[in-house]
Amino acid sequence: RTAAEAGLVGTDDDPRIARCDMALGAMDVLMPYFKRMHEMTTWHVHEEIQLLAIDVSTMLFDTMAPMPTWRDYYLAHDQTPHYEHLRLQLQCLQHLRGGRRWLLKSPQHLEQLPVLERVFPGVTVVVTHRDPVPVTLSMLVMLCYTARMHRSPVDCDEIVDYWVDRLDLMLQAVVRDRAAIPADRSLDVRFDDFMADDLAVTERVYELAGEPMTGEARAAMADYLD
Repeated sequence: RTAAEAGLVGTDDDPRIARCDMALGAMDVLMPYFKRMHEMTTWHVHEEIQLLAIDVSTMLFDTMAPMPTWRDYYLAHDQTPHYEHLRLQLQCLQHLRGGRRWLLKSPQHLEQLPVLERVFPGVTVVVTHRDPVPVTLSMLVMLCYTARMHRSPVDCDEIVDYWVDRLDLMLQAVVRDRAAIPADRSLDVRFDDFMADDLAVTERVYELAGEPMTGEARAAMADYLD
Protein backbone atom coordinates (compact mmCIF):
# COMPACT_ATOMS: atom_id res chain seq x y z
CA ARG A 1 0.00 0.00 0.00
CA THR A 2 1.36 3.40 -0.94
CA ALA A 3 1.34 6.41 1.38
CA ALA A 4 -1.35 8.01 -0.80
CA GLU A 5 -3.53 4.93 -0.45
CA ALA A 6 -3.17 4.82 3.32
CA GLY A 7 -5.53 7.75 3.74
CA LEU A 8 -8.24 5.90 1.83
CA VAL A 9 -8.35 2.88 4.11
CA GLY A 10 -11.82 2.35 5.50
CA THR A 11 -13.50 4.43 2.78
CA ASP A 12 -15.40 3.41 -0.35
CA ASP A 13 -12.38 4.54 -2.37
CA ASP A 14 -9.99 2.10 -0.70
CA PRO A 15 -8.06 0.71 -3.70
CA ARG A 16 -7.86 -2.72 -2.09
CA ILE A 17 -11.60 -3.09 -2.73
CA ALA A 18 -11.10 -2.56 -6.47
CA ARG A 19 -8.15 -4.95 -6.52
CA CYS A 20 -10.19 -7.65 -4.80
CA ASP A 21 -13.10 -7.07 -7.19
CA MET A 22 -10.68 -7.47 -10.10
CA ALA A 23 -9.17 -10.67 -8.71
CA LEU A 24 -12.57 -12.26 -8.17
CA GLY A 25 -13.65 -11.14 -11.62
CA ALA A 26 -10.63 -12.90 -13.11
CA MET A 27 -11.52 -16.02 -11.16
CA ASP A 28 -15.05 -15.92 -12.57
CA VAL A 29 -13.58 -15.84 -16.09
CA LEU A 30 -11.11 -18.66 -15.48
CA MET A 31 -13.42 -20.80 -13.33
CA PRO A 32 -17.00 -19.83 -14.20
CA TYR A 33 -18.53 -22.75 -12.28
CA PHE A 34 -16.63 -22.20 -9.05
CA LYS A 35 -19.23 -19.80 -7.65
CA ARG A 36 -21.73 -22.67 -7.78
CA MET A 37 -19.46 -24.60 -5.43
CA HIS A 38 -18.19 -21.93 -3.05
CA GLU A 39 -19.32 -18.36 -2.57
CA MET A 40 -16.55 -15.76 -2.81
CA THR A 41 -17.25 -12.02 -2.72
CA THR A 42 -15.18 -8.96 -1.89
CA TRP A 43 -16.88 -8.51 1.48
CA HIS A 44 -17.17 -12.21 2.23
CA VAL A 45 -15.11 -13.71 5.04
CA HIS A 46 -13.85 -16.98 3.61
CA GLU A 47 -11.94 -19.06 6.17
CA GLU A 48 -9.25 -18.36 8.72
CA ILE A 49 -6.97 -20.96 7.15
CA GLN A 50 -5.47 -18.06 5.18
CA LEU A 51 -4.50 -16.49 8.51
CA LEU A 52 -3.08 -19.80 9.73
CA ALA A 53 -1.06 -20.03 6.52
CA ILE A 54 0.76 -16.83 7.49
CA ASP A 55 2.35 -18.91 10.24
CA VAL A 56 3.10 -21.68 7.71
CA SER A 57 0.46 -24.10 8.82
CA THR A 58 -2.97 -25.51 7.80
CA MET A 59 -4.31 -28.00 5.29
CA LEU A 60 -4.70 -25.07 2.85
CA PHE A 61 -1.48 -26.08 1.13
CA ASP A 62 -2.84 -29.57 0.42
CA THR A 63 -5.69 -28.08 -1.58
CA MET A 64 -3.23 -26.69 -4.13
CA ALA A 65 -1.73 -30.09 -4.93
CA PRO A 66 -1.25 -33.47 -3.26
CA MET A 67 1.62 -32.92 -0.82
CA PRO A 68 2.22 -36.11 1.17
CA THR A 69 5.42 -34.83 2.80
CA TRP A 70 3.68 -31.66 3.94
CA ARG A 71 0.66 -33.67 5.15
CA ASP A 72 2.89 -35.95 7.21
CA TYR A 73 4.79 -32.99 8.67
CA TYR A 74 1.57 -31.17 9.55
CA LEU A 75 -0.03 -34.21 11.17
CA ALA A 76 3.11 -34.97 13.18
CA HIS A 77 3.23 -31.54 14.84
CA ASP A 78 1.08 -30.00 17.55
CA GLN A 79 -0.83 -27.13 15.95
CA THR A 80 -1.24 -25.22 19.21
CA PRO A 81 1.49 -22.62 18.44
CA HIS A 82 -0.08 -21.88 15.06
CA TYR A 83 -3.54 -21.47 16.55
CA GLU A 84 -2.02 -19.15 19.14
CA HIS A 85 -0.65 -17.07 16.28
CA LEU A 86 -4.13 -17.08 14.73
CA ARG A 87 -5.50 -15.79 18.03
CA LEU A 88 -2.93 -12.97 18.02
CA GLN A 89 -3.92 -11.99 14.46
CA LEU A 90 -7.60 -11.94 15.43
CA GLN A 91 -6.77 -9.75 18.43
CA CYS A 92 -4.92 -7.32 16.16
CA LEU A 93 -7.78 -7.20 13.69
CA GLN A 94 -10.30 -6.62 16.45
CA HIS A 95 -8.12 -3.87 17.93
CA LEU A 96 -8.03 -2.12 14.57
CA ARG A 97 -11.59 -2.70 13.39
CA GLY A 98 -13.65 -3.35 16.51
CA GLY A 99 -16.20 -6.05 17.16
CA ARG A 100 -16.89 -8.14 20.24
CA ARG A 101 -16.92 -11.77 19.04
CA TRP A 102 -14.99 -13.98 16.64
CA LEU A 103 -16.78 -16.36 14.29
CA LEU A 104 -14.47 -19.01 12.83
CA LYS A 105 -15.12 -21.70 10.26
CA SER A 106 -12.92 -24.30 8.62
CA PRO A 107 -13.09 -28.05 7.94
CA GLN A 108 -9.56 -28.17 9.34
CA HIS A 109 -10.93 -27.73 12.86
CA LEU A 110 -12.41 -31.25 12.64
CA GLU A 111 -8.98 -32.61 13.50
CA GLN A 112 -8.04 -29.81 15.91
CA LEU A 113 -10.83 -29.81 18.52
CA PRO A 114 -8.45 -30.25 21.49
CA VAL A 115 -6.33 -27.37 20.17
CA LEU A 116 -9.40 -25.15 19.77
CA GLU A 117 -10.39 -25.85 23.36
CA ARG A 118 -6.85 -25.13 24.56
CA VAL A 119 -6.29 -21.88 22.65
CA PHE A 120 -9.83 -20.48 22.81
CA PRO A 121 -11.08 -21.46 26.29
CA GLY A 122 -14.86 -21.25 26.52
CA VAL A 123 -15.25 -21.64 22.76
CA THR A 124 -18.68 -22.58 21.40
CA VAL A 125 -18.40 -25.23 18.68
CA VAL A 126 -20.97 -26.26 16.06
CA VAL A 127 -20.14 -29.57 14.41
CA THR A 128 -21.97 -30.16 11.13
CA HIS A 129 -22.74 -33.72 9.99
CA ARG A 130 -23.41 -34.91 6.45
CA ASP A 131 -23.16 -38.22 4.62
CA PRO A 132 -19.41 -38.64 3.94
CA VAL A 133 -19.98 -39.85 0.37
CA PRO A 134 -21.54 -36.65 -1.06
CA VAL A 135 -19.14 -34.59 1.08
CA THR A 136 -16.18 -36.36 -0.48
CA LEU A 137 -17.58 -36.12 -4.00
CA SER A 138 -18.25 -32.40 -3.55
CA MET A 139 -14.72 -31.78 -2.29
CA LEU A 140 -13.17 -33.79 -5.12
CA VAL A 141 -15.11 -31.96 -7.82
CA MET A 142 -14.01 -28.60 -6.43
CA LEU A 143 -10.35 -29.62 -6.04
CA CYS A 144 -10.10 -31.15 -9.52
CA TYR A 145 -11.80 -28.14 -11.06
CA THR A 146 -9.69 -25.51 -9.30
CA ALA A 147 -6.45 -27.41 -9.99
CA ARG A 148 -6.52 -25.89 -13.49
CA MET A 149 -5.31 -22.67 -11.86
CA HIS A 150 -1.91 -24.11 -10.95
CA ARG A 151 -1.45 -27.51 -12.63
CA SER A 152 -1.16 -28.70 -16.20
CA PRO A 153 -2.17 -31.36 -16.86
CA VAL A 154 -4.58 -31.97 -13.98
CA ASP A 155 -4.20 -35.51 -12.63
CA CYS A 156 -7.67 -36.16 -11.21
CA ASP A 157 -6.83 -39.72 -10.18
CA GLU A 158 -3.96 -38.48 -8.02
CA ILE A 159 -6.15 -35.82 -6.39
CA VAL A 160 -8.93 -38.32 -5.73
CA ASP A 161 -6.63 -40.90 -4.15
CA TYR A 162 -4.97 -38.28 -1.95
CA TRP A 163 -8.14 -36.62 -0.70
CA VAL A 164 -10.19 -39.75 -0.06
CA ASP A 165 -7.50 -40.73 2.43
CA ARG A 166 -7.09 -37.19 3.76
CA LEU A 167 -10.80 -36.75 4.47
CA ASP A 168 -10.90 -40.15 6.13
CA LEU A 169 -8.18 -39.01 8.55
CA MET A 170 -10.13 -35.84 9.34
CA LEU A 171 -13.37 -37.71 10.02
CA GLN A 172 -11.58 -40.25 12.19
CA ALA A 173 -10.07 -37.38 14.17
CA VAL A 174 -13.40 -35.69 14.91
CA VAL A 175 -14.88 -39.02 16.04
CA ARG A 176 -11.88 -39.56 18.30
CA ASP A 177 -11.81 -36.04 19.75
CA ARG A 178 -15.50 -35.02 19.77
CA ALA A 179 -15.66 -35.10 23.58
CA ALA A 180 -12.86 -32.51 23.81
CA ILE A 181 -15.56 -29.82 23.66
CA PRO A 182 -17.99 -30.02 26.62
CA ALA A 183 -21.59 -30.78 25.72
CA ASP A 184 -22.84 -27.48 27.16
CA ARG A 185 -20.69 -25.57 24.65
CA SER A 186 -21.18 -27.66 21.54
CA LEU A 187 -23.92 -28.60 19.12
CA ASP A 188 -24.20 -31.32 16.48
CA VAL A 189 -26.15 -30.27 13.39
CA ARG A 190 -27.33 -32.76 10.78
CA PHE A 191 -27.27 -31.53 7.20
CA ASP A 192 -30.83 -32.68 6.51
CA ASP A 193 -32.14 -30.83 9.58
CA PHE A 194 -30.41 -27.65 8.49
CA MET A 195 -31.75 -27.90 4.94
CA ALA A 196 -35.26 -28.54 6.27
CA ASP A 197 -35.30 -25.41 8.46
CA ASP A 198 -32.07 -23.43 8.37
CA LEU A 199 -33.35 -20.53 10.45
CA ALA A 200 -34.56 -22.82 13.24
CA VAL A 201 -31.14 -24.45 13.41
CA THR A 202 -29.52 -21.02 13.44
CA GLU A 203 -31.70 -20.04 16.39
CA ARG A 204 -30.38 -23.08 18.28
CA VAL A 205 -26.82 -21.96 17.56
CA TYR A 206 -27.60 -18.44 18.77
CA GLU A 207 -29.12 -19.81 21.96
CA LEU A 208 -26.12 -22.03 22.65
CA ALA A 209 -23.73 -19.13 22.09
CA GLY A 210 -25.76 -16.79 24.29
CA GLU A 211 -26.41 -14.41 21.40
CA PRO A 212 -29.73 -12.55 21.10
CA MET A 213 -31.73 -13.37 17.98
CA THR A 214 -32.76 -9.81 17.16
CA GLY A 215 -35.15 -8.63 14.50
CA GLU A 216 -32.19 -7.10 12.69
CA ALA A 217 -30.43 -10.46 12.63
CA ARG A 218 -33.51 -12.24 11.32
CA ALA A 219 -33.96 -9.62 8.59
CA ALA A 220 -30.32 -9.92 7.54
CA MET A 221 -30.61 -13.70 7.23
CA ALA A 222 -33.83 -13.43 5.26
CA ASP A 223 -32.23 -10.91 2.89
CA TYR A 224 -29.24 -13.21 2.37
CA LEU A 225 -31.45 -16.22 1.64
CA ASP A 226 -33.52 -14.18 -0.81
